[in-house]
Amino acid sequence: MKYDKFSKKQIKAMLWWKMDRYRGFDAIVCDGSVRSGKTLSMTIGFILWSLENYQNQNFAICGKTIASIRRNIVMQLKLWLGGICEIVEHRSQNYIDISIRGKKNRYFIFGGRDESSYSLIQGMTLAGVLLDEVALMPQSFVDQALARCSVQGSKFWFNCNPENPNHWFHREWVEEEYGKKNRLHLHFTMDDNLNLTQEVKQRYESIYTGVFYERYVLGLWVVAEGAIYPMFREKEHLVPCEERKYDQYYISCDYGTMNPFSAGLWGRYKGVWYRVKEYYHNGRASKNVRTDEQYYKDLETLAGNLPIRSVIVDPSAASFIACIRKHGRFNVTSAENDVLNGIRNVATCLQEKKILFNDCCKATVSEFKSYVWDEKSGEDKPTKENDHAMDDIRYFVNTVIKPKRGFITAGNLTFR
Repeated sequence: MKYDKFSKKQIKAMLWWKMDRYRGFDAIVCDGSVRSGKTLSMTIGFILWSLENYQNQNFAICGKTIASIRRNIVMQLKLWLGGICEIVEHRSQNYIDISIRGKKNRYFIFGGRDESSYSLIQGMTLAGVLLDEVALMPQSFVDQALARCSVQGSKFWFNCNPENPNHWFHREWVEEEYGKKNRLHLHFTMDDNLNLTQEVKQRYESIYTGVFYERYVLGLWVVAEGAIYPMFREKEHLVPCEERKYDQYYISCDYGTMNPFSAGLWGRYKGVWYRVKEYYHNGRASKNVRTDEQYYKDLETLAGNLPIRSVIVDPSAASFIACIRKHGRFNVTSAENDVLNGIRNVATCLQEKKILFNDCCKATVSEFKSYVWDEKSGEDKPTKENDHAMDDIRYFVNTVIKPKRGFITAGNLTFR
């Protein structure tokens, strides 16, 4: 997106450290809706602040993964600041050098994917840290990053889209009654991005429903309640079982022995993915526990003579993956198993009708109706019931459609 003008809130996010009213804060937190310009304004501000106040110092730019930081910040930096700064990326060593008017600093890139990531940043001395999409990172990683900022005057820069209000970051950095952090909090909506047209805003508003609408359009920290996919409607998403000229085929599997085993055959027709037919076996209910070899034969029956590009399998199903590979017919792909990201992506695909279901897929329809959030957990988790077809659908969407940043790419828009 080209930015021709900035709102007052975006300018505040860029220049708060120069303003008498805010310069005494140790940190800034920018949260709110998607496409509101949080990352843009905060990144520009972080770089300008660091170059004005320091020379030959180390900083950190952190995201959920190094790839996401390269895509969402490093590549964009060259567009945003390439005209005034010299930006040199050392890709193999995961850092960039940025200089302006004879002053230069180094910015290390870190991914905070899981609890083990904190060890990556241990031992460094930093003058500041930018944490992009901080709500997607474990607290252990964030705490370690903040602890590395021991240079005089160092500051913390956080941005995120809202999650569950019980999330640790919301409790410790957003809510006033918790922690009393010395931070500036700016809440963003899409109206703070003056470069978004009304048409684009309406498109985003039409994509999300339920909890995702409240979080990503309204920018609210709300609890996930009720049906996970309230946008699923039989009259809109179920289609007759009929011949179509599919141009690609995949199979997705959620493996189970006593628990249900669910598999779906997917075909692409005119850019839309159809769940053509399914296989569903409940070992506990049927009192018939099947072996990996028996499941493999069922998989071959589901595939028939079709040219299956790959079988997408639950990555924890090591024995079944080995069984498929042993037979040599199918390529096997371990599914991308980020649950919440996958739910977001399936919801977006349903809303945009990127996935449809032949009406012979009875188990799928049954699970859509009963798949709900676990409201007692205090986190964004589905109940572990009636979720096996839901899991294999999520594996397919998350792995094959390959959304960026956890959201679906459609046309020229990437939903973040």
